[in-house]
Amino acid sequence: MVTERQLATSKSVHQRTGPTFYLATRLLPKRVRHPTYVLYAFFRTADEVVDDAAGVPPDEQRAELERLRQQALGNEPTDDPVLAAFREVADERGISDGEIEVFVEAMQTDIDKARYETYDELETYMRGSAAAVGEMMLAIMDADDPEQARPHAIALGEAFQLTNFLRDVREDVVERNRIYLPQTTLSRHGVTNEQIRQLDYSESFVAVMRDELKRAESLYWDGVAGIQYLPEDCQLAVLLASVLYADHHRLIREREYDVLSETPQLGTTRKLWLLAKTRWQWRFSRDPETVFRAVSSIPDGDDNRAGTGSPMPTR
Repeated sequence: MVTERQLATSKSVHQRTGPTFYLATRLLPKRVRHPTYVLYAFFRTADEVVDDAAGVPPDEQRAELERLRQQALGNEPTDDPVLAAFREVADERGISDGEIEVFVEAMQTDIDKARYETYDELETYMRGSAAAVGEMMLAIMDADDPEQARPHAIALGEAFQLTNFLRDVREDVVERNRIYLPQTTLSRHGVTNEQIRQLDYSESFVAVMRDELKRAESLYWDGVAGIQYLPEDCQLAVLLASVLYADHHRLIREREYDVLSETPQLGTTRKLWLLAKTRWQWRFSRDPETVFRAVSSIPDGDDNRAGTGSPMPTR
């Protein structure tokens, strides 16, 4: 069993590094909330190996990820409270070794790869960085029909990931020299990697952001449509997470798509307002799509649902 110390450490990591998702996690029942703290802390621990690695040689990053992989799989002992707790949760909730492997492999990709030619190539990366996360969350929620819920959980995981990419364009290129906007989208609108490195805001960059926001918003609708297949006591929390992440799109549009001069951030007051509004709407309609349509900042409509890529991700 996960010890109180391990749980407290994991919860602290979650609260410190993911305040938006942490707020939604608070609405989960205890049987899911506590394992979620552990999962998120594990994700952040792995992510920080490559994201907070200034001055650390690539070989050392790979070695650290390999150590983390072996401990997460239970092949090596660990005194790290987060990794020890994760192994306990993985055993208790039936998280497959395969999902752990693809997640760590995605983190390894960040060591060497900083550009993605097409959305399909980016989606392959997200198979580990987002879809594996969705798969693990399904495992700890113990949905009645996971096969029915799975494609929607994957879509929602990708939507969250794409929102992060679009919000963090400046941070990713300045701090890590990474550009997650597909090169094909950049080329279609005449934007170069050098322009992004120079933080050159232009109408062409606006067009890129419009396209990629629409793609992400198509995935939100696919994802929210599947919340109904989750356990009833988990639905509101997942819906709130969707509303909160999607609200970054409002911020981006209000800034006229300028994510190069500053990274948009949701304030605490706004988050609490969205929490109250979502809970209020949930009292009258337990249909996730109806509430998301009423509360979220993402427009509805056939054009939005179509997006610029495939309507349902393959991963």
